[in-house]
Amino acid sequence: MSLVEIIPEKCDLSYSCVRECPVNAIEVKVNQDYARVIPERCIGCGHCIDVCPQHAIVYRDSKQTTRELLQSETTTVAIVAPSISGEFDDIEDYRKFVQMIRELGFDHVNEVSFGADLIALKYRELFDNFKGKYYITSNCHAVVSHVQKYHPELINNLAPLVSPTIATAKVVRKKYGDPLHVVYIGPCIDTKEEVGLYEGENRIDAVITFVELRELFDEFNIQESKVEFSDFDPPIGYKGSLFPISNGLFQAAGIDEDLLTSSVINGSGKTNTLNAVRQFEEGITQIKHHFNLFFCEGCLMGPGTSPGGKKYNRRSKVIDYANKRLKHFDKARWEKEIARYLELDFSRHFQNDDQRIETPSEEKIQEVLKAIGKEDADDNLGCSACGYDSCRDFAIAVSKGLAKTEMCLSYTLRNRHEYIKALRTTNEKLAQTQKALKESEQKARKEKQSAKEASETINAMLQKLPSAVVIIDQNLKIIQSNKTFIDYLGDEAASISEVIPGLVGADLKSLLPHNIYTLFSHVLNNQQNIVNRDIRLEEKLLNLSIFTIKKGKIVGAVFRDMYAPEIRKEQVIKRVSEVIDKNLEMVQKIGYLLGEGASETEKMLNSIIEFYQSGQQDQTPPMGSDHPDPGHDKNPQDGKKPDDTAPEDDNKPNDKGPDDKGPDTQNNPDDHQNHPDQ
Repeated sequence: MSLVEIIPEKCDLSYSCVRECPVNAIEVKVNQDYARVIPERCIGCGHCIDVCPQHAIVYRDSKQTTRELLQSETTTVAIVAPSISGEFDDIEDYRKFVQMIRELGFDHVNEVSFGADLIALKYRELFDNFKGKYYITSNCHAVVSHVQKYHPELINNLAPLVSPTIATAKVVRKKYGDPLHVVYIGPCIDTKEEVGLYEGENRIDAVITFVELRELFDEFNIQESKVEFSDFDPPIGYKGSLFPISNGLFQAAGIDEDLLTSSVINGSGKTNTLNAVRQFEEGITQIKHHFNLFFCEGCLMGPGTSPGGKKYNRRSKVIDYANKRLKHFDKARWEKEIARYLELDFSRHFQNDDQRIETPSEEKIQEVLKAIGKEDADDNLGCSACGYDSCRDFAIAVSKGLAKTEMCLSYTLRNRHEYIKALRTTNEKLAQTQKALKESEQKARKEKQSAKEASETINAMLQKLPSAVVIIDQNLKIIQSNKTFIDYLGDEAASISEVIPGLVGADLKSLLPHNIYTLFSHVLNNQQNIVNRDIRLEEKLLNLSIFTIKKGKIVGAVFRDMYAPEIRKEQVIKRVSEVIDKNLEMVQKIGYLLGEGASETEKMLNSIIEFYQSGQQDQTPPMGSDHPDPGHDKNPQDGKKPDDTAPEDDNKPNDKGPDDKGPDTQNNPDDHQNHPDQ
């Protein structure tokens, strides 16, 4: 888990966190219905946690890690921040409080105030050896992160000293040796990130806040009334107990704070810290002071303390605690301990972690300003409802992708007014539509009633028909049938119909013989209607027609009793007419064929005559010829006359009439009668 996260299910986009975040590390994307912390931009100040009305923002929980450390065989030490006296004002005696911590399973409990004494002395040494370079103190990790990420040019101006927390970890590791587990208990959440930067003799294994400590007390049922007195393990802190107050560190070291002679400026709180860092960068050569900065109002009001705490009440508790300790304080022993540990290496280095986003083009900024209706706004003008100091700052954030236009209150209100106007128009149209719908509903109701009446009429007519009618679905289940159909099926079907009127849902396969219901399957599958098919059903001779109503899904059928007088008369007339029509058609075809044959014969005879005549003309000698045709010397008796020639005999017209040659064209109705049994 990141140091700080937002629970999407709880977030209602109030933008409180966006307004509070000093480094714009919380983004709200378009089409995203919750805010999100950008881990790499977050400095761990925790301000967003305190202001979220839905309690949707949480920090990394370290209770489980602490439980595991306490359950191990390794010696475990708790190092406790001096601001604990301001947090646990409900505990009357701090010695009871120390014993409550031991009850959790800690082997030793030490004060971070001793580490504060050591670091305070190191700062006095640093400032006393001033060589023209001014520093920003590095006791607050949120301040250090802010400089590294957003003012990397000032990294060399960060005091190269570890925080009192890390200094105390170094002291207890030197005192108790390894292996050793160290757990820090304090008011800040950024320390959870800070300890990850150190290893070896500076290592801290877990960090729990005061809130988490209270939860552990409740979990193990540890109460002040159930424990005895117990004091902190040495070395004991001196004026380092004042470290939670912003200038307490300098009080501990006796650093001059006189306004006329001091070289140090104290600053605490988000706004003061941001302004101080900015002005340090812009004009330290004119300011000529070291800056001692805390992102919170001192460590008294850290995000790891109980919500609702009162700053000055806590401040007074810290001072009271320090005074009580000083009444019986063994300064000589303290000086001896200081001398023992002051020679430890408390130096540190810083890394450039530049998270600045390049400022977008002026054109892009103006596009956003125009979109929110602020293109003519002054650069410093803004209501800050979006979380940014000015409309321009907001437009820059939108251009960087850190915000969306809907975060602008005036833009949202304008859109809301337009939405309300559009909604009013829509409501008017809706009212008209509702009226038309009501009229349509009344009309539909009337049509439904008419359809119902028509359906009832059709159903009544269906039941009155003398022919049997049945309608089935694609599964050969009956949708509707009339009484005649049920009567055709027999007594068993009639009994079923009393329970299920019209045999609705009955399987046709169980009611009709195989050769009949397969006809229904044929029509369903092939969409080829069957018309006037004669069938037998038990003793009945029926005429069946099956036709498609809905392709592949619904078919209907009509059964007619061929023995019924009206049906027999109708069928006899129909079928006699069909026979007559067929015979007339046959006669027409025969006549056509005979006429076509006579025409062909005539054509053949004419061609023979023409050929014969052309041959005679070729045999006639030319006029004045000296040589008569040899053919004229022959005896006419030896040859054949023209009239006796074979071609003329072969092409002699046939005197037989159609009755001598063609098929019998007399119609015999009896021979072509279409009997029902065929």
